[in-house]
Amino acid sequence: MWKNMGLTGKIMIAMTLGMLLGLFFNYSGLNGAGGFVNTYLTNGLFEIIGKLFVNSLKMLVVPLVLISLICGVCGIGDIRLLGRIGTKTFFIYMMTTAIAIATAIGLGSLFGIGKGMNIPMKADFEAKAPPPLIDVFSNIIPSNPISAMANGDMLSIIFFAILVGISILMVGKPAKGLVQSLELINEVILKMVTIIMNLAPYGVFVLLAKAMADLGLDLIWSLLGYVAVLVGSLFFHFFVTMMIILKVMSGLSIKTFLTKMREVQIFAFSTSSSNATIPVTLRTVTKRMGVNNSVASFTIPFGATINMDGTAIMQGTATIFIANIYGIDLGPMQYLTVILMSVLASVGTAGVPGVGLIMLSMVFAQVGLPVEGIALILGVDRILDMLRTAVNVGGDVAVTAIVAKSEGKMDLAIYNDPEAGTKEVFDGHINPEDERELSNVFEDGLMGSEYDDINKH
Repeated sequence: MWKNMGLTGKIMIAMTLGMLLGLFFNYSGLNGAGGFVNTYLTNGLFEIIGKLFVNSLKMLVVPLVLISLICGVCGIGDIRLLGRIGTKTFFIYMMTTAIAIATAIGLGSLFGIGKGMNIPMKADFEAKAPPPLIDVFSNIIPSNPISAMANGDMLSIIFFAILVGISILMVGKPAKGLVQSLELINEVILKMVTIIMNLAPYGVFVLLAKAMADLGLDLIWSLLGYVAVLVGSLFFHFFVTMMIILKVMSGLSIKTFLTKMREVQIFAFSTSSSNATIPVTLRTVTKRMGVNNSVASFTIPFGATINMDGTAIMQGTATIFIANIYGIDLGPMQYLTVILMSVLASVGTAGVPGVGLIMLSMVFAQVGLPVEGIALILGVDRILDMLRTAVNVGGDVAVTAIVAKSEGKMDLAIYNDPEAGTKEVFDGHINPEDERELSNVFEDGLMGSEYDDINKH
């Protein structure tokens, strides 16, 4: 039964079982510090397998984004079209982020979360300094592209890849062989993604089992109003706001979109990382939704870097919550400041670890809220971060579909085919004929080089 089941079904079963096992470990006390389960399972076997799985995804991010984007620029073939796609993508991302935080502020104010609560401070929060905006923009052009790739600086990698692609277009016909080679390398990397995706059920299982065993749900009850409004805002933004935007701006089927998004969002939920999910997201939008690589290779890594709808919702909800706890009244101008700051901060803190809390501390400082209030929500932030990431990635895919459809860069036959992209499963076997053919190529190449050496002598 397991062998005949689709990958999405396997991942969903693994996610459910992982959460249930983790909660069992947490509530039964088996995950107590120093115990067998805590030492050898959650912080032993589960942590090792989870890190291997996440690292295997991260391993593919830089080569996939670099090669895929170079191929995408060459595929567009028109620099002006690239500029139009980039401008359109940027403004839609900024628009959805502004709508997201406005939704969170509206719902938070409506339900009055935090009013009358008496939650004692458990810890101090020391805010990390955000990078100066001038540094963010100046570092878009890398002084050392190899260093940028090693550090995973996505905006720098995007800039370098676009520059290489434009340069190849300027070289023209002599670069045809190079473009074909890059396209083959891109296909090889996508095959690597396929292999890793077949390990996903096991990776998802251990990641969620460990997370639930460590965190449990106890803290959520003490902050129930905050958690409920935040989760409600996340669901409302993605399933209502984004789906309305998708339907109005593209006319695509919402049911089809949500069905094909499930794998990506489970990956995002499990890893809590938009960047780590990039290989899966790119594969889904190209193979499952029919988006041309020339669009997807730009919009997906760009969105993973600057599009933070889920994070913006957290900022809006947290702002209302902390303001109510401290009895601080925020006026219309301060709410507007929160929205503008969150939109700017989503660009200004791109690619910085712990970006959500850095952005939140910036917002608090701007509207006069005590930054140490962030300590109140730190306990539940890890669980909620998983949901925020799923919404962030969902926004990336929705905007990609909108832009691709508007530019005529989407194959609707693939989008409307429920089976598209589901047959690419690696079962551990390689076609013997392909194996022999490649072996002959290498043998012929070796014999040819030996023959050339004999002739030279």
